[in-house]
Amino acid sequence: MRLFKRYIPGLIAKHVTRLFKGRIYINGIGKFEFDNGKLVIPEHAEQRHYKAVKEINSEVMKLKLAY
Repeated sequence: MRLFKRYIPGLIAKHVTRLFKGRIYINGIGKFEFDNGKLVIPEHAEQRHYKAVKEINSEVMKLKLAY
């Protein structure tokens, strides 16, 4: 599990694409799992979770298009 002290979508997206599967914790937002190179919405998600997942997954797509 990787702990991110600040919410930086680009940095988190790089981590997600490199490891492909695992868990992360973002300070102030909460726990997330990622599978197949994308962030997955948590079971008991709140509005902040949906926003973070959408933003990070869009950054992942930008990274995939860059390669």
